[in-house]
Amino acid sequence: MLIIDAHTHLGVYPEFGVKMNVREMIEVMDQYTIRAALVSSIPNDVTLEASRLFPERIYGLVWVNPWKEGARNMVRKAVEGWGFRGVKLHPLLHSYLPNSKVVYPVAEEAVRLDVPILFHCGHPPWSLPWSFEELADTFPDLKIILGHMGHGHIVYINASIEVAKKYDNVYLETSGMPMHTKILEAVRTVGVDRVLYGSDMPFGHPAYELEKVRVAGLRDDELEAVLGLNAKALFNI
Repeated sequence: MLIIDAHTHLGVYPEFGVKMNVREMIEVMDQYTIRAALVSSIPNDVTLEASRLFPERIYGLVWVNPWKEGARNMVRKAVEGWGFRGVKLHPLLHSYLPNSKVVYPVAEEAVRLDVPILFHCGHPPWSLPWSFEELADTFPDLKIILGHMGHGHIVYINASIEVAKKYDNVYLETSGMPMHTKILEAVRTVGVDRVLYGSDMPFGHPAYELEKVRVAGLRDDELEAVLGLNAKALFNI
């Protein structure tokens, strides 16, 4: 079965006590038969180097801070010049709301390039699910992925599913969300084509993130879609 990890990171993150280099990631991917991974890193050069070392395994998402001058140009450079497959935005880390106009230039560029944006989702005050509704409405052609689909709070998990149900340009990604039953609910409520497996390596691990999806109660065809086929189509792999 094709497995594509839609949410991973490389680099050193001392505030979280984790780090991972590309060879360590490939070793984990091989152990769990993961065909490819979508990677975002700080700095983006880490992702670029990894994608050049393993071009058929590592696919980049450009991580930008929309407050910084040149964020839109960075997205264009990464996608058109480096072959990256999407954008990573972290409202919590960089202190902005997803519906803030500071996000609009990056969103416009993602629409123009026809690539998705993976957002961190699930922590107050900056990344709660309801904050994505206006963005989804303002940019109906923007593919918005709610990373962690609400994360660890049941209210935020339920809200993520409701937002995705309301807007067909919103996708849900499974990493860091503890309830396997909510994966089944998301597939049946939102649609099997808009739920993506992710591990959040090195903050998470396929050892349990994969099993969470596998025990969710999905049919074989649904499992195949969530674990790999949806990411293959969305990121044009």
